[in-house]
Amino acid sequence: MKFILGSSSPRRLELLKSIGINPDQVISPDIDESIHKNETPKDYVKRISFEKMNSLKENNSNSIILTADTIAFCGRRLIDKTDKSEIAIQNLSFLSGKRHKVITSLCVLDKDKNLITKSILSTVLMKRLSKNEIDQYIASNEWLNVAGSYRIQGQAESFIKFINGSYSNIVGLPLYETRNILKSVGTI
Repeated sequence: MKFILGSSSPRRLELLKSIGINPDQVISPDIDESIHKNETPKDYVKRISFEKMNSLKENNSNSIILTADTIAFCGRRLIDKTDKSEIAIQNLSFLSGKRHKVITSLCVLDKDKNLITKSILSTVLMKRLSKNEIDQYIASNEWLNVAGSYRIQGQAESFIKFINGSYSNIVGLPLYETRNILKSVGTI
């Protein structure tokens, strides 16, 4: 069976390859990722991962498919990805000195068309950031289109005081859980 990664995230592909899993195909799902009114961050991430799966499963019926979505949030406030520096500055200023959560929701469609879903939660404490640190980070462009407006696997790792949970989850794909699900469906 063909194994498809349904993701536009280069980090997810890198993470899979780091544990020896090479998808046969990578397809970027084309869905509307708008947040619905009164939607909690946990409901949002589950819905987006599921909608990514729905957008791919019909045209790839003889495949095992993995989709995922990762978000950062604090309370009920979603700190989504952005390509606007002013929003990234607001996001980093908001996260400065605070604990926040990062959640990834996984969907795997197995060869029998059974859908396996799992959500993994990690807690992150970011140090208090100075205006200069935020400005330098914005200049790096690492914040572009990533959950929480930071990439923990880059310069922002030096901002992180504490993690409870999966590091790879914060990067974008919890490898322990992903590997176990893919093993259970016969992908590896």
